[in-house]
Amino acid sequence: MTSATAARRPFAAIPWRAPLVAAFALVIAYFVILVGVLADPSQHLTFVGAIPQAQAQFINAVTIGAIYALIALGYTMVYGIIELINFAHGEIFMCGSFVSWWLLTTLGFSGAISDPLLLIGVLILAFAVSMLVMGIVGVVIERLAYRRLRNAPRLAPLITAIGVSFILQNIVFVAISNSIVTTPQIIPNTVLTFGPVTVGLINLFTIVLAVGLMVALHLFISRTRLGRAMRSTAIDREAAQLMGVDINTTIALTFFIGSALAGAAGVVQGLYFGITVFNIGFQAGLKAFTAAVLGGIGNTTGAALGGFVIGFLEVISSVWGQGRWSEAVVFGMLVLVLVFRPTGILGQQLGDRA
Repeated sequence: MTSATAARRPFAAIPWRAPLVAAFALVIAYFVILVGVLADPSQHLTFVGAIPQAQAQFINAVTIGAIYALIALGYTMVYGIIELINFAHGEIFMCGSFVSWWLLTTLGFSGAISDPLLLIGVLILAFAVSMLVMGIVGVVIERLAYRRLRNAPRLAPLITAIGVSFILQNIVFVAISNSIVTTPQIIPNTVLTFGPVTVGLINLFTIVLAVGLMVALHLFISRTRLGRAMRSTAIDREAAQLMGVDINTTIALTFFIGSALAGAAGVVQGLYFGITVFNIGFQAGLKAFTAAVLGGIGNTTGAALGGFVIGFLEVISSVWGQGRWSEAVVFGMLVLVLVFRPTGILGQQLGDRA
């Protein structure tokens, strides 16, 4: 039934050594950032004086990486199921940021909310609406644009995905705004202290939210009936259908979850950076796709890891005064990883389908 050729391993489990390797890599990244801060000739900081700034940049890298990871999960889920690189996924993220902007401005918010209960309620509403709307948009896109092309040559759905991306981008350009839009930053600019570490409330919220969604996705895929259907479809679609799996429903569910995660990332984009624009999805989507390939396309854990790696690469480039080269550094790292490990960081070798 299977041959010895290499193939992807979708929705792979987390190796037991991964936490130790991740912790070691975070320590190395922190010291690289710290050395970059000390090496900045414009500041003349001492070792002790550079630590707070290094901590801030480290937390900033984790936050940005969390946003990329959320977007990358949608890319890798869709590829794991139907082997489609959904280039419209970045525009789903962009539309999610505009849904959040519309909701918050419609409700009359323009700045930070000081009432904790009101803040929690508004955040829940913003994420629920954005994730639901973008999830439905993802399902509609799959139904109208991709379903009929599942058995077509691979170039056809790829071009279709690019076309859908331009359609979404131009809808926002014409219907909403062709310039930068300011999003209400409703989370107060509060700094929390945990011993020697200080972290902004918005950073902590973003990191906890992203990790929580990733863990929830992992549990859903590994422990639920629908998750098992997704995994079986990713491994062998025809065999899964023979075993009673509803392929259309499973693929639609995958698009819904991936698009909902991109919608959540769009909300975080507005809350953290305070702006959005109609073409923001191109760059974010390209980097998220890079994250998915870097970690191992079709592997959700790898996609999340790739997002954090790109966040750190961008921040380290900026700390060392080479911010304009950050994209070159990111894609250079991608090339190096693919040269020495073509399946990505967490890519696995399994038997291919016969």
